[in-house]
Amino acid sequence: MKFLLDQDVYAITEQFLREQGHHVVTASQLGLARAKDLELLKLADEQERIFVSRDRDFGNLVFVQNLGSGVIFLRVLPTEINEVHAQLQKVIETYSEEELAKSFVVVEKNRHRIRRIE
Repeated sequence: MKFLLDQDVYAITEQFLREQGHHVVTASQLGLARAKDLELLKLADEQERIFVSRDRDFGNLVFVQNLGSGVIFLRVLPTEINEVHAQLQKVIETYSEEELAKSFVVVEKNRHRIRRIE
């Protein structure tokens, strides 16, 4: 799968996704560490990437303003990283890239919720 990671995603999550064989690009690598949320969502959509963030504001952009494509929102504390990674792996194994590209997924310790974007 192809992912664009927001600047607030832990480096260990980037490493985790790369080790799983996914194509990962970070906002920082693209020189967009200070980019507006809307700009990042548009870029993820243009590059057909699933956007990954720890910023809860993306739910508003996706549902209220009807912007962007698939988003994975990580609700994670450093002490819960292994449990959240286990759930993230479950999400990646359960849903296709096409399904995730049309969904907003909340991943947290020991569970996840998925909602289709209309």
